[in-house]
Amino acid sequence: MRIPRRRFMQKVASAAALTAFSPSAWALDYPTRPIHWIIGFPPGGGADIVARIMGAWLSQRLGQQIIIENKPGAATNIATQAVINSPPDGYTLLWAGISNVINATIYGTLPFDFLKDIAPVSGMVVYPMVFEVNPSVPAKNIPELIAYAKANPGKITLASYGTGTISQVAGELFKSRAGITMVHVPYRGGAPMVADLIGGQVQVALDVVAGSLSHIRSGAARALAVTTTTRLDSLPDIPTVAETLPGYEAAAFTGVGVPTGTPEPIIARLNHEINAGLNDPGIKARLAELMATPLVLTPAEFGAYMAAETAKWAKVIKFANIKAE
Repeated sequence: MRIPRRRFMQKVASAAALTAFSPSAWALDYPTRPIHWIIGFPPGGGADIVARIMGAWLSQRLGQQIIIENKPGAATNIATQAVINSPPDGYTLLWAGISNVINATIYGTLPFDFLKDIAPVSGMVVYPMVFEVNPSVPAKNIPELIAYAKANPGKITLASYGTGTISQVAGELFKSRAGITMVHVPYRGGAPMVADLIGGQVQVALDVVAGSLSHIRSGAARALAVTTTTRLDSLPDIPTVAETLPGYEAAAFTGVGVPTGTPEPIIARLNHEINAGLNDPGIKARLAELMATPLVLTPAEFGAYMAAETAKWAKVIKFANIKAE
């Protein structure tokens, strides 16, 4: 049966109207109100500072206020749960990263599955890390540290800025790859760890470069190697661990996630604006001052990155039998 032209056009118009009210179409007007960005760390730290830099950028690009909410506690699990419980509408973001992928294994039970309940949006930054020693330690590089540890099995201390942090698991990966034993000494944060390293209470420590750079430059601590795959512009004479142990890499990475079910057009919009900021010369310069390297990825790439990191550190955590405190 043929439909008259007028009725046909009316049906086309009706279909277009229905499409305009689909979830994908709603994303075209996103955002129409302030966005909350939840961070599992206290104010004033590296994560908070970077989030506020990028929050200001996003606010300008999206035309809405970005409200930074600090919800520290339970190794970022409180913040993660808060985002998972939020509507999947793009108005609640999560500062995601290395803590989440470690927590997936180190905690016996969690009320959520991070990789399933959080949708990846974009990478943010990577904080390079450094192996450092008290100047009294005779080792001047990683081969000498390994030889020193083998000559003194179980007598050399390796400090981290907390049980279940990337500082600890990266140290465990190093010990297993090097075939050595060192005594783990956990601290509650990088500042007290570095203070005891300088004071000689511990011999070796693994810290983010930003937390120890001034002490390395002053000579209060000696840098042996960085954990990135390439040398750093800020420490060009310091080799990578991988130059001694090929394939070794440990990254304190961060990124952005949203509740699973958030419309793809919203995720795409956020990814586009975040990556534009990470590529902006002014933003890059400010991040460089914080020793943070932009991590520019698509949503799919960031999802794959987090999945690979989860699998990688799960093996280390299980091998070292690390348990959450």
